[in-house]
Amino acid sequence: MKNQTIMQYFEWYLPSDHQHWKRLADDSKHLSEIGITKIWMPPAFKATGKDDVGYGVYDLFDLGEFDQKGTVPTKYGTKDEYLAAIKALKDAGIAPIADIVLNHKANGDALETFTVLRMDPTDRQTPISEPFEIEGWTNFNFPGRGNTYSDFKWHWYHFSGTDYDARHQETGVYMILGDNKGWADNDTVDNENGNYDYLMFTDIDYSHPEVRKHTKEWMEWLVTTTGISGFRLDAIKHIDLNVMKELIQHAQKAYGDEFYVFGEYWKSDFDAKDEYLKDTEFAFDLVDVALHMNFYQASLAGGYYDLRNLFQGTLAEHIPTSAVTFVENHDTQRGQALESTVEDWFKPIAYGAILLREQGLPCVFYGDYYGIEGEFGQPSFQDIIDKLLYVRQNHAYGEQNDYFDDANCIGWTRLGTDEYPNGLAVVISNSDVNEKRMNMGKCNAGKTFIDYTGNHDLEVTIDDEGWGTFPVNGGSISAWVNKEA
Repeated sequence: MKNQTIMQYFEWYLPSDHQHWKRLADDSKHLSEIGITKIWMPPAFKATGKDDVGYGVYDLFDLGEFDQKGTVPTKYGTKDEYLAAIKALKDAGIAPIADIVLNHKANGDALETFTVLRMDPTDRQTPISEPFEIEGWTNFNFPGRGNTYSDFKWHWYHFSGTDYDARHQETGVYMILGDNKGWADNDTVDNENGNYDYLMFTDIDYSHPEVRKHTKEWMEWLVTTTGISGFRLDAIKHIDLNVMKELIQHAQKAYGDEFYVFGEYWKSDFDAKDEYLKDTEFAFDLVDVALHMNFYQASLAGGYYDLRNLFQGTLAEHIPTSAVTFVENHDTQRGQALESTVEDWFKPIAYGAILLREQGLPCVFYGDYYGIEGEFGQPSFQDIIDKLLYVRQNHAYGEQNDYFDDANCIGWTRLGTDEYPNGLAVVISNSDVNEKRMNMGKCNAGKTFIDYTGNHDLEVTIDDEGWGTFPVNGGSISAWVNKEA
């Protein structure tokens, strides 16, 4: 079986031209050819307006079909164009993954009056007011869609918190009061800020049975309507983990093991990830935040970073079958809330580290592949990523042996399989020109290896015992493959 690879097919600063679904459909054949097997699509639902990236979700049943919030199409296009992009991907053998935002809703249609406690934003367990009434935008009645697809309307009692008191024109963290109200239990959400149930906008209360029932019905509608092949779950550390487990197990029971799901649990701490995966019974994979942060720190430190620690404390190191590895995403790129952008010189190294190893399911970032324009722009790394993807498709198989014996130069070999017999040797340096003596097995004795990245122009001949000395330029990566292959 060929190696699987995800691409996140968007970045924060894409133009609001409603053409992105068309671009994706047109690009589907090319994406298949370079070895992409799954596409993480941006949120497809009507949000706060035509420029919203999609995380300010207003109506999950509006995929760019109804005149709501000043626009019919979303930032990315219309419903028909979204469906056409999904079909194009599937025709190309690529699984389309929907980014679903279940934590909150934004930009309600009408004000409602209800009672709240104002909470300390740094300790959401501590009220800083007595109970009092506010008016909040918690009535979602979808006048542009009406009852099409669903007649469910949202009211204040479907939410646990909000951030704006329209009566007094003040912002804050307001916990909604009422029967069975309050934040999710501390042991089911992240403990940052005392209790991180509340993140933004109007926070959905999954303890309400109507909400749970409605969400399952919506998920069934989405998959049936679109033919989507999986979910990327946004902001899951802010949602009761038991709810996430219940919803995803419900979906996978309905759509089978091939329905792929991974979640964004934004925390570097491995123990927290380990506990979360166990508590959710490994119902879905998680993005490897710790590995991204290691890349970020390594890119800043240069030769002062010990490359032997590059995978330390990561999901890829400890639970690789549950790890989605990545270099960058829409939150880490320049100008964003979680900005931790890997320096340009290190990005080829980081992509080699996720694409050419056996641990984890790697995700390529649209902004790194196609470049980013504007104030927070960056160059495209398409040329080197294409080369690494080719090596991943054709050479990165079989037994992996690590040579992590130098703080500034590490390497590994992949010895191949019966189906993919041509192995691979990878060497990384974050400092000076260096080399690594590694074994490719006696089956490769006498063969000549070249650096497929083009970073190094020497050739390496494997000796009778399978050993070769593979050079690498300073601050660079080389991926050595059999010249004959």
